[in-house]
Amino acid sequence: MATETSTQSYSEKWYWDDRYTNESDPFDWYQNYPSLSPLINLYLPHRTHRPLVIGCGNSAFSEGMVDDGYGDVVNIDISSVVIDAMNKKYSDRPQLKYLKMDVRDMKSFQDASFDAVIDKGTLDSILCGSNSRQHSTQMLEEVWRVLKDEGVYILITYGAPNYRLRLFKESSCSWTTKLHVIDKSLTGQPLETPKWELTKPIPLDDEGSSVESAIGKSPDVHYIYVCIKDAALKTETDAA
Repeated sequence: MATETSTQSYSEKWYWDDRYTNESDPFDWYQNYPSLSPLINLYLPHRTHRPLVIGCGNSAFSEGMVDDGYGDVVNIDISSVVIDAMNKKYSDRPQLKYLKMDVRDMKSFQDASFDAVIDKGTLDSILCGSNSRQHSTQMLEEVWRVLKDEGVYILITYGAPNYRLRLFKESSCSWTTKLHVIDKSLTGQPLETPKWELTKPIPLDDEGSSVESAIGKSPDVHYIYVCIKDAALKTETDAA
């Protein structure tokens, strides 16, 4: 029961305020920027592209993006504690912007404001809480809204395709989805020869059943869903 309570807390603002009050050292969920940079560069090839990093925490990921040449990286988090700390830490780096915001309600951003939304564990955290389906749908619809047409939502998650694809379909958003995988072991010391090529998509059918035949059952990977916004597809669906 203690484990369940602890996991559920991942969706609560008080948990993150408390955690960031007591843990100030940078921490990257799932993967760091160097391990993911080939994929980020593939889908955001121009350094003028404007990304939004949601649930940024005190990760060094966005710093890595700026070091790699991206000039305007916006970060949001529900915790005012961590946002205050990051604004102070990066006060001399105007390319990094930090705002306190709930990803389920990003009304401060206009429609089609960003070329990409990057999510390392935020959707997973919301899915740990109560009313998780409702809240995750709200989040996905807000992500879709703030993306430009053909913008990308890059989700790094432990969620396998049979779960995450179903979630995407439950929202009213229209995505063209590609799947990549990365060895979990790359989070720490990179392997000399990764088992899967990060920039090569894994075959993906509507239910995700094609993935097991490609990479095996229960692989030790993080799944990376690259969801491309297709506004025309949504218009067709609405019209139907």
